Amino acid sequence: MEFRKRIEELLNEFLDSREDLFLVDLKFSTGDDITVILDGDNGVTLQDCLDASRAIEFNMDREEHDFSLQVMSAGLSEPLSAPRQFKKNFGREIEVLLNDATKIEGELAKVDDEKITLILRYRKPKEVGKGKVDVEEEKEIPYSEIKKALVVIKF
Repeated sequence: MEFRKRIEELLNEFLDSREDLFLVDLKFSTGDDITVILDGDNGVTLQDCLDASRAIEFNMDREEHDFSLQVMSAGLSEPLSAPRQFKKNFGREIEVLLNDATKIEGELAKVDDEKITLILRYRKPKEVGKGKVDVEEEKEIPYSEIKKALVVIKF
C-alpha cells in the first residue's frame, strides 16, 4: 500500500475510535515529514496527541519507510476551518476574512453545516441629532465566502 494512503488509513482508524477528536490538517513534506493537526469537541490533551502518534507509528515499519511524525492540537493561531471547530468556539469573538478581503469581527452566535452567524456590535451616528447609538445586528456568512477565520484573543 502506498505510504501516504497507509498513514491516512491509520489516522482515520484512530479517529473512528475517538469520536470526540477530528482532523484539522494532515501535511506531508517532500522528506516524508508528517504533521497531523487535531482538534476536539472538548479540546485536545497531550495524551490524545500521544495516542494518535502511537496509532500511526506502532503500525508502520521504519525499516521499510523512514519518516518523522508530529502530532499537535490546533492552537489559537490556527484558522478555524471545519464546522465542528466553529461549533466548539460558539459564543466567542472571531475575526473573519472574506474572499473579497472584507474583515468582519463579531460574536459567533449560530453555526450549522452551511454557514455561521455573527452578532456584530458597533456604534453609528444618530439619524437625527448629535451623538451615536449602539447597534447590534446578525450577519450570516456561508462557509464558501470565508477565506480565513480566527478566534480573537483578549487579555
